Amino acid sequence: MREEKRSLRQQQIEDAAYAVLEAKGYGGTSMLGIAKQARASNETLYNWYGDKQGLFQALVTRNAEVVKEHLETELETDHQAIPILGTLGPKLLNLLTGDRAVALNRAAAADSSGELGATLSKAGREAVFPLLERVLLRARDEGVLNFEDTGEAVALYLDLLIGDQQIRRVIGRLPQPSDTFCQERSERAVRLLRQILR
Repeated sequence: MREEKRSLRQQQIEDAAYAVLEAKGYGGTSMLGIAKQARASNETLYNWYGDKQGLFQALVTRNAEVVKEHLETELETDHQAIPILGTLGPKLLNLLTGDRAVALNRAAAADSSGELGATLSKAGREAVFPLLERVLLRARDEGVLNFEDTGEAVALYLDLLIGDQQIRRVIGRLPQPSDTFCQERSERAVRLLRQILR
């Protein structure tokens, strides 16, 4: 199958997976159900993704790709750390409060096996956290931030940026934030981070 056609087919399968997930939850979602929704063969899904966990890991990874690629690209440049955080913040907040992240988090919360939660953590937070640590270490090297524990500094940044926005989205108490809100929230997070870690 040509790469372009395969990529389009994968997108259709992944869209179908989200639809089934939202309708039936993680426990009620099966590879056969996704295959039927996508009008694909069950064999194709198993060949491409391995199993249900592999498919959902692909969903989480694809969802986090924009943020991960942004950080990897920026870290290859000599850009200063604070502007990197300034461009990262809105992307990260949009990602974490977007419809797909909300669907995945709702499903993970309802999954008593913990499989989906582990997948979310591994392909999302655990992939992005080390890159954020490198950005904040750059800020410290530049003399902009002052901290001893890098993990605590990253956690503080994430707390300032995200706060309870994601959980309020997941429980249906907050609409998806606007781009303007995400930009302003990002600027606030950086400003407060600089004040706290002087």
